[in-house]
Amino acid sequence: MKKIILVSLLFILLVGAGSLAIFKAKTAKKILGPEEAKATAEKFINENLLAANVKATVKNVTLEGDVYSVSLDVSGQDYTSYMTKDGAKFFQSGINMATFAEENKNQAAVPADNSQAAVPATEVPKNDKPKVELFVMTQCPYGLQAEKGILPALTALGNKIDAKIRFVHYFMHGDVEEQETYNQVCIRDEQAAKFSSYLNCYVIEGDSAKCVAQAGVDKGKMDSCVKAKAKDYYKTDSALSNQYGVEGSPTLVINGVQSSAGRDAAGYLAGICAAFNNAPAECSQQLSGAAPSAGFGAGSSAGASDASCQ
Repeated sequence: MKKIILVSLLFILLVGAGSLAIFKAKTAKKILGPEEAKATAEKFINENLLAANVKATVKNVTLEGDVYSVSLDVSGQDYTSYMTKDGAKFFQSGINMATFAEENKNQAAVPADNSQAAVPATEVPKNDKPKVELFVMTQCPYGLQAEKGILPALTALGNKIDAKIRFVHYFMHGDVEEQETYNQVCIRDEQAAKFSSYLNCYVIEGDSAKCVAQAGVDKGKMDSCVKAKAKDYYKTDSALSNQYGVEGSPTLVINGVQSSAGRDAAGYLAGICAAFNNAPAECSQQLSGAAPSAGFGAGSSAGASDASCQ
């Protein structure tokens, strides 16, 4: 009887071990090789994270522990993202936990109450109606980040300020950037009532045709302007960009002086409001203290950024 029990137990153990082996084989995740990981990451990024007219190239992938470090080129700008070895999860950025606390120990968090928001160290002249000019490139990820951050602040202050989105005096991202610059100066200068709606769409979608339709822009008028007047409008921005010593996108100029305010809405509001002789009630509005993500698309960044396209 004891022998029968022992044989039965042994049989059960063998069956259990076999079943476990089969289960592990079925659930084991495939580990991608470097070339396969490179192709998988590039396909995912271009099909899901970028506008149709913007392409990313994965330069190389490097295995770092349990993830691949993915080195990217997006419109001439370098980025580093991460992907799990099986290609199941993608992370647009990473934080070095070993050094993060030390690197950020002197950085104060931006409080929710804008009345407490840190005012940038740069001194700008004060007046009754601050002149606010944000210089960007239309395809620069950091320029897009700044636009997403400043647009809520400009809306909050309305006609209390003299605000304008302007463009730097050189192009870095090819024909698409030059063409989009001409589109935007024409909408800004000839269809001003539609410009904010267009830009709020464009910084997320990166699709000019879609945003022209969504914002109700008169496309015929815009196209005519692009052919006949856009370069003259751009010359004004270019001259001011040179005059202010702009060296990258984004560059914020308040009352003729470069300012370090931003890149979140609360930071921009605080920086602009510091330039009033007497800050209006609109300056007490509570805006987001989260820095928007760089590039096209919604969402916020993992941390503050002062990077620029130069």
